[in-house]
Order: sequence, then structure tokens, then C-alpha cells
Amino acid sequence: MDFRVNESGRRVQPGMAAFMALLVAPAILYPEAARALEFTVYRMQQYTLQGQPHGCRNSLVHAESRTLEADLLTRRCVIMRLADFTLERYREVLGQSAGAMLMLVPQNSSEALQDQNFMEEEMELLTNETMLPIYFALENKDLLTVYEESKAVSKSLRSSSALEVIYGMIMGSGFQMVAGEAQSKPISDSVIVTLEGSLLGQGEAEELPTVVIVAHYDSFGAAPWLSFGADSNGSGVAALLELMRLFHGLYRDSRSRPRYNLLFALTGGGKFNYQGSKRWLEEHLDRAETSLFHDNVAFVMCLDTLANGDSLHLHASKPPKEGTAQWDFMAALQEVMNSPPFQGVNFSMVHKKINLGDELLGWEHEQYSLRRIPAFTISHLDSHRHGLKNSILDRRKQSETRTWQQSFFLLFQVRPDQLQVFQGEQEVQELRLAAILDWLVLQPRAAQLIHKDHPLLSTMEYLLGSYLANVKRHVFKADEREPEFVFYDQLKQTMTSYRVKPAVFDLFVALVIAAYLGIVHQAIQSFSQMYSRFIQVILKPKIK
Repeated sequence: MDFRVNESGRRVQPGMAAFMALLVAPAILYPEAARALEFTVYRMQQYTLQGQPHGCRNSLVHAESRTLEADLLTRRCVIMRLADFTLERYREVLGQSAGAMLMLVPQNSSEALQDQNFMEEEMELLTNETMLPIYFALENKDLLTVYEESKAVSKSLRSSSALEVIYGMIMGSGFQMVAGEAQSKPISDSVIVTLEGSLLGQGEAEELPTVVIVAHYDSFGAAPWLSFGADSNGSGVAALLELMRLFHGLYRDSRSRPRYNLLFALTGGGKFNYQGSKRWLEEHLDRAETSLFHDNVAFVMCLDTLANGDSLHLHASKPPKEGTAQWDFMAALQEVMNSPPFQGVNFSMVHKKINLGDELLGWEHEQYSLRRIPAFTISHLDSHRHGLKNSILDRRKQSETRTWQQSFFLLFQVRPDQLQVFQGEQEVQELRLAAILDWLVLQPRAAQLIHKDHPLLSTMEYLLGSYLANVKRHVFKADEREPEFVFYDQLKQTMTSYRVKPAVFDLFVALVIAAYLGIVHQAIQSFSQMYSRFIQVILKPKIK
């Protein structure tokens, strides 16, 4: 092996210079390459309902970041702000075979609710399954920096100047986005839990008509971990719990106890075709004569999305017949609507037939209507297709409770100046409603996240036990052979963003290093000859 001797007398291997150059060059050319940003991301829904897969089937991400400003998105992680989302842009991302998509969600509720475009088109994300890994993250300063720098790189690659494009391809800084250590798989112990309790009327319970009050407690949105469901259906749950408290005070005194049974139910799986109601109803109908559902159900009233707006709509699968309890309820409600101070409230009955060809039912009462049980849903929404019913933007606003007392007076079918029973401690308490709703939205309530030992269920069961009798918990599992629903894991991940240069930059660096090493190598190999010639030039005049 050829060695040279430096001035200090130490031997130097020619390849050592190349080795040192390889070590030093990356630190000089992109010193921030080792920096990494870690942040929490939430994967889009993945589930199977009635054998039909929905949502995102891939949880692995390893791609360089780009924004919508780039012409080429193939195998890139597309970062998009929620306000920029449209179905056309989403289809463009899919059409270009992007590697992943990261959507930045505003942390401020008022800012988020301004993105009505996303709310209305959110369900389109879940219409069909996709292999594209789709994640959501809450905006913060660091993530916005990543977004802006990725946007600058994407714009530079679209410049009209060829020199700027080449410069951007070589010198532009990007981010390598990495998430997921394992592919998603089904959750083996998925369950849906329904809670029930009752208040028995004056007389023989089996002979009295029963009014059933139902609300589903789970929420839904594009990302389970971001689904807090303040209006849909935190408001329905809060309304049921308040009704339960008020009627408990009425039923505990034999002198004011009505000749009606009240059956309350908090159902699970409401966002999955109301599986909790379906299975709970089937279980009741399969029982012997001990069930309050046998023979004499006056009607089932489902509470859904009550916290917003100045409207109240009664949704029914078919118009109630005159003389029935359901007709009397609606007539009394209409009478109250025509009296002060409710004359400004928009009230209507919305008649929607059940389409057996649809995969999903529109409202919870339809599960009961299919069994020929009179039922309806009360909501401030005039359509089940409203984006607010299934959105990660359904968050808590302080203004939500301003019309609740009005809604409760309407449900009680009495005017405030005629209230005699529900007074003092027994009147509707807006602060209590607000506190219940605040508690409900402290945690995401997506069905995938609520296991049978979840604190939410324990607390609601405790509340029911404080005011109702015969409180029971019904735990439903999917059928092993033909499961009605299948949930999947890997819904919450840590994504890492590494600052990197483009692949072309690596080639450019390799060429620069190769040229540098070639020059150094050639200089070392020719050093003896160059030194001899130098000596000859210096000493030649002296020799003469």
C-alpha cells in the first residue's frame, strides 16, 4: 500500500482524506439533517360495517413532504390545511398515487367551525376504502413551519424559470415524514354497550303504557381520536340525563306519579347504523313478558343534536295516526309552539320513509319503526345528511346551551307561565346541562375507543343508578361468523418529521465529493513529480 510522509514525519494514507471528506461533507452541506420533530397524529376511520369496508386501510407512512402547490405528488406525503380541503383536491391526491396525506386541524373551535366546506364533505372520505394513509394533526407552531417550508419547496418546483426549478430540485429543503411501526389489524374484543333504567308509573307496570326515551352516546368523525361530538350526540345524552333527573322527582311522589312507565336508554354504536338500539331492542323482544317493550309501547322518543339553532324538528318514518299517543304528543307540542315565547321557533314534522336498500339508516327511531314500534327523533337538524352529525368539527361552543331551556319547555309541552311541577330544584338547569356537556366533550367518544370498562360508561351507569330503577348494562359483541361491525387499531400514532434534502441533492453532493476526491487523489499521486519539478526550477539558476 502506498503511503506518503507529511512534514511532521507521520504517514498519511491517501484514502484517509476521502474518508474524512465523507464524514465532514454532510455536516457542512446540511447541518440540520439530524434534527427531527415528533408529534401526535390521528389516523382516519377504518371499519367494516355489514361486510362493507370503509376508510383508510393503511397506517404506514414513509414519504417526503409536499403541498398541493407541487405538480408531482406521487409517493409524497401531501400536507394540507383543513381550510384547503375539497373533494377535487382529495381526488387529485388519490389520482397521483400519493404516499400519504396529513391534514392540519385548527385547535381553536371557532376557527375550525368556519371550515364548513370540510364538514359537509367529510363523509365523502369514508364512502369507500382507500390504501392511502390519511392522518390528522392539531396545528401548532412547529407543524405550521413544516407546512410553510414544504409549501415553499413545492412552489419552487413549479417556477417558470428553469434555473429556479433546477436550484429548487438541488438545494430545496424538505421533510421526510415517518409514522407507523405495524399495519392495522382488527380489534378482537370490540363491544357495544347500552345502558337502561326505568321509572314505573302508578298502577300495575305490565298494564301501563311505556314511553321510551333514547339517546346514543358515541360520536363520529373522519378521525376517531378527534371525534368529540358536542352536538351529535353529547347534547342528546345531556338532555336525557336532565329529563331523567326531573322525572325522578315527579315519580318519587305517589301523588304526582303518572300512569305511564318511562324507560331510558343510552345506546352505543349509534354512528354504526344504531347497532346499540338494534341489539337492545332485539334482546327485549326475545324476552318473556317481563319486558316493558311488549304490547304497550306508547312511543319511542329519540334525542339527537339538540344544542344548536332555533329550530326543532320531529322526524318520523310515517305520519302518526290521530288518536295515538304519538299524535297527542305532536299536537301538544305544536300548540305550545304557537304560544309565547316560542312563536319565533321553527317547528316542523319531517316525514322520511325508510329505504331498505340503503346501507345506513338516517335516524335512530328507524330501528324501532322497522319493528312497527311508534317512534320519532327530535332534532334541530332538518336532515340526517347534515355534516354536523358526523364531523370532527362538532366541538363545544358556549352558545350551545342558550336555547336548551326553551327546548326542554317544548318537550314538556307546557308554557313557562304554566309551570307548576317543574319549579325550583325541579326546573331545567342550564348550568347543569352545560356541566354535563363539558364533561362529555372532555374525551373522544368514538365507538372504537369505548371498551366495556371505559370510565364514560361507569359514570353514566352511576348517574342512571342515582335516579332510575332496574339499571342494567347490555354488552353486545359482533357475530363471529358474520360480524355486523369490525373495528381496527393503530388509530393514534407518533409521526416523525426529518429535515432532508431532495434525492437530486444527494446525487449532486456525490458528484461534488467525487470530483473533490478525484482532485485530491490526483494531487497526492502527482505530488512527487510536482515537488521534483519545483525543486528543479528553484535550484536550476544556482547550478548554473
